[in-house]
Amino acid sequence: MERRDYEVGGDLPWNEVVYSLAKDIEGLVKPLFGTPEGGRNIGTNVSGDVTKYVDKVAEETAIERLKPLGINIVSEEVGLIDQGSEYTAVIDPIDGSYNFAVGIPIFAFSFALFRTEKPVYSALYEFTTGRYYEAIPGEGAYLNGSPIHVSPSEPKRAAVSFYTRGAGTGLIGRVKRVRVLGAIAVELAYLARGAIQAVVDARNYVRPTDIAAGVLLVREAGGIVTDERGKELRVHLSAEENMNVVAAADEALLKIILEELGGR
Repeated sequence: MERRDYEVGGDLPWNEVVYSLAKDIEGLVKPLFGTPEGGRNIGTNVSGDVTKYVDKVAEETAIERLKPLGINIVSEEVGLIDQGSEYTAVIDPIDGSYNFAVGIPIFAFSFALFRTEKPVYSALYEFTTGRYYEAIPGEGAYLNGSPIHVSPSEPKRAAVSFYTRGAGTGLIGRVKRVRVLGAIAVELAYLARGAIQAVVDARNYVRPTDIAAGVLLVREAGGIVTDERGKELRVHLSAEENMNVVAAADEALLKIILEELGGR
């Protein structure tokens, strides 16, 4: 697979660092896929959500590899590891761990690097397909080295990933398909490559670790990412903040989604 050369924060080729880390995690967790041991609950994370054994295995590997680089780390299970760096990696070692535990092959490693609070690189690796997505501010979004773009369509033909606890259900009747895949980072990557036209989570549930990589992917692929009121979404360096997210391929679909959510 062709991967772009990209350097930031010294002479580190982040595409190689992250891809190598993702492959290491893949090798460790693959035998646990769909097994009772992989899905075993072993405690709670910093936000109070359940930690599965596979989450622990993947996160420990990621931290072991990233910590010697001297950067700060924000991860779903342990929260912030502050090493006094201007660079911070926001990671979800297994996005879609429930899917992983029950044998649904939709899950990924998610990584976003920030300098202070500005994104400089993001990547997502789908374990079951081998797809490696990357985004670089101002340079675009890529899948296995090739440029990708969102694929707008008229709303009545759009496919939307939609998580809700009751808000905005009128949206269901205004688009063609509604899907929920259980791994929002992956769904944002699918929006970036044109497989779906929007991703909406209106549960006030997702955290920066879930979406940091995907937000940059969507924006660099030409999409729009806002909160439920239509304001540009800011990704903070936190594992505990809850938020809503609205990501769309174009303004027309975004307008409809926000109307249904009551944001406009």
